[in-house]
Amino acid sequence: MSDSPGIILELNQLACGYAGHKVVADLDIHLRAGDIGCLLGPSGCGKTTTLRAIAGFEPITGGEIKLDGQVISSPAHRVPPEHRRIGMVFQDYALFPHLTVRQNVAFGIEKHPERERIVDELLELVKLSQLGRRYPHELSGGQQQRVALARALAPDPKLLLLDEPFSNLDGELRRRLSGEVREILKLRGTSALLVTHDQNEAFAVSDHVGVLKEGSLQQWDTPYNLYHEPVTPFVASFIGQGYFIRGQLLTPDTVQTELGVIRGNRAYQLPAGSAVDVLLRPDDIVGQDNTGLYGTIIGKTFLGATTLYRLRLPTGSTLEAIFPSHDDHFMGEKVGIRVAADHLVIFAAQGSVNVHAQLPLEQVLDVGTSGTT
Repeated sequence: MSDSPGIILELNQLACGYAGHKVVADLDIHLRAGDIGCLLGPSGCGKTTTLRAIAGFEPITGGEIKLDGQVISSPAHRVPPEHRRIGMVFQDYALFPHLTVRQNVAFGIEKHPERERIVDELLELVKLSQLGRRYPHELSGGQQQRVALARALAPDPKLLLLDEPFSNLDGELRRRLSGEVREILKLRGTSALLVTHDQNEAFAVSDHVGVLKEGSLQQWDTPYNLYHEPVTPFVASFIGQGYFIRGQLLTPDTVQTELGVIRGNRAYQLPAGSAVDVLLRPDDIVGQDNTGLYGTIIGKTFLGATTLYRLRLPTGSTLEAIFPSHDDHFMGEKVGIRVAADHLVIFAAQGSVNVHAQLPLEQVLDVGTSGTT
């Protein structure tokens, strides 16, 4: 990847690991200045290792890391962490217990001539102006996280790294604070990279998200595209709720499934007759009588305005569907359904045709009810 105007962070063919064991391989990512990125994936996929390599805490075995156009890591060269102008917010906040809130925030700028003004501005930004004299143990978890954020921002880093920053907080506080952190970073124009295994956090905070699997980048894209246009089956199943049903490609834009013939508005470069897996999410299935299609309710979760139903199709396949909550149904009841997908995604079935021999598809225009398999 070459230097590009407005790019603050570049990972070019990055490889790193421990004791001869490669954890991350051939990782390519670019982050624009002022954007918030995220590395998302299950435990052990290499996201924290990547973050530590960017921070300078770990050497790399291949490729390079560039910050603002300058190489800061390569197999032959590594800029020390303290010279990278990278801030970091740790999972456990790492606040100094013997220092007050003000002293914690000021720790990295002790010799700055405008230290007091900077501390005042940051405490105002993170809504802790009245708590400057308190000590960390006198603060809630959310307040401690804000102090850690303010301390990391005080030296005006070129890039801020956040390692599972909300994992120690309860669900409601995590949701609220993730939104606040995004607002704070956007107000300051701070470029940041977040690591998490929680896709709700990733989507709430980030402009672009990279999904990792076993050290390999599956897709680097906007949250919207990851949900609606996943490029691999892993991304499709990892992001959001969804199920695959088997289908057969009749023509480049038509798929025969047990829910009928589904016609799209883009063509797949797969041979006619190819076995394909069709991704359907809960919001792709809606209740409607007289379609000739139905599912039996085998699970039910009330969500307030909506109810999430798990359905078993006559073939034994399972799906999930979201109905308005006033449209109440009972366990074991058969309900009429139809496909109402704005973005239908299909992949070549494993072992049939190479998954990479297809075009991404944004489709679903017509759903028939005849000829189900």
